[in-house]
Amino acid sequence: MSYPDPVYRGDGGEVSARYRPHTAPPDFTYKSGNTVHYLATGDSTNGRFGLYHWAMGPDVSGPDPHFHRSISESFYVLNGTVAIYDGTQWIDTTPGDWVHVPEGGLHAFRNNSGEPADMLLHFAPGAPREGYFEGLPDLGSMSGEEREAFFLAHDTFWV
Repeated sequence: MSYPDPVYRGDGGEVSARYRPHTAPPDFTYKSGNTVHYLATGDSTNGRFGLYHWAMGPDVSGPDPHFHRSISESFYVLNGTVAIYDGTQWIDTTPGDWVHVPEGGLHAFRNNSGEPADMLLHFAPGAPREGYFEGLPDLGSMSGEEREAFFLAHDTFWV
């Protein structure tokens, strides 16, 4: 494998770094108190990847087993214990653990610990996951057909 073709073709580099302090407020907060920080969206990375800081409170939360057809997803645990389903079993992951799920891979995550936990979620390529995160609270008011269209639009297939 080799490096991809150059994207930047200038000679001197450019000022384009982005900084987000750890004190920045979350971009989205759920009624449960769980939060998500949009560290790098597909829009901000020209579609290359998306990176999100997902923070869960002590209550049980997280999606059931599912897969994506067009994106891979990786999890890097920062604090607490996060149960991650790898397609065959639930693994209790702790700070410093990393799990990668390629396109089509069955996966899920859940905070069963009774304590707060947080992790980084990495998607490649950079799909617009913000719409998915922000649409989740509306699922209860959607018809079955609307819910199905929502999940299809966000490349989420439940098993």
